[in-house]
Amino acid sequence: MDLLVKKSALAETTVMAVKLPEIADGEIELKVDLFSLTANNITYGAFGDFLKYWQFYPAPDAAWGRVPVWGFATVTASKSDTAKVGERVYGYLPMSTLFRLKPGARRHGGFADESAHRAGLAPVYNGYTFNGDDPLYTRETEAVQVLFRPLFITSFLIDDFIADNGYYGAKQVVFSSASAKTSYAAAQLLKARGDVKVIGLTSPGNVGFTQELGFYDRVVPYGEIGSLDGYVPTVFVDIAGDATVRAAVHRQFADNLKYSCAVGATHWDAPRPDEKLPGPAPQMFFAPSIVQKRIADWGGAGFQQRVGEAWRGFLPTAARTTHVVEGQGLEAAAQVWADLATGKAKPNDGHVIRMPG
Repeated sequence: MDLLVKKSALAETTVMAVKLPEIADGEIELKVDLFSLTANNITYGAFGDFLKYWQFYPAPDAAWGRVPVWGFATVTASKSDTAKVGERVYGYLPMSTLFRLKPGARRHGGFADESAHRAGLAPVYNGYTFNGDDPLYTRETEAVQVLFRPLFITSFLIDDFIADNGYYGAKQVVFSSASAKTSYAAAQLLKARGDVKVIGLTSPGNVGFTQELGFYDRVVPYGEIGSLDGYVPTVFVDIAGDATVRAAVHRQFADNLKYSCAVGATHWDAPRPDEKLPGPAPQMFFAPSIVQKRIADWGGAGFQQRVGEAWRGFLPTAARTTHVVEGQGLEAAAQVWADLATGKAKPNDGHVIRMPG
């Protein structure tokens, strides 16, 4: 069974039975155990064509797509020397009961999928880590891992990218969708540096939650962007992807906006007027390219060490800020997906889906 998302209307889903062919030599079959659903997955759908997210797990009908999720899966059949039946991995999964991979050689506690259709896609999404060899894995924190681990790495990279570029000469960093996990994890890291002020933009209903996080020097409802001092040199980190919000920020700061970083699309259904914005043109933030740069700078082990240290420092925040809500099966996943896509999900809820069996 697969949960498919309509590409032209992301809130619409269908559960479809898809028969897998006989397992081929070199392949493994895996059963999905546990995965998270967050605003990050909505971004995968919104940018599915542009950033090729639909290509990781192609759907049988071009109008529909499998949105990838992060989670745990167990090997149920193997015709590969890389993975044995019963071994468990963390990585990029489909919202399905079963799926197939073609593992490359076992290296550094994991493997890369070498399926032909994934050649040329971002390598960071092709990697799978065995739980038994994973320094970040603990059984008691599985829900937190699937909820925050992929988001946190993006947050880590946002913080590192902005700081590495000297904050582009800015005195403050403004986040949209400030209540989103990716935003406030990055905000926590930036605030800990103490070099710039950190401002959060959010919907009126999420102001209280966002203020209580303690990571923003100021929290501003979207309707009050005009209250910000437009003369302060600013970096904008756009997690929402809402063109109206983006335009308001650009108009407010104009030439004092030193960099505009487009990260996400939590507001995927917001209108996107085609207009030339004041200030710098928004630049797409593509995390895999930053990962590759830092691995070149620090080495693979050095990168993992830095992420691991930051992750362990973030775990108390994850536990404090998140109410884990566990659903069962693809039908529950469809409801959570619809709530996320239509903005009905609560910011302090962390949704994980446990698959039966």
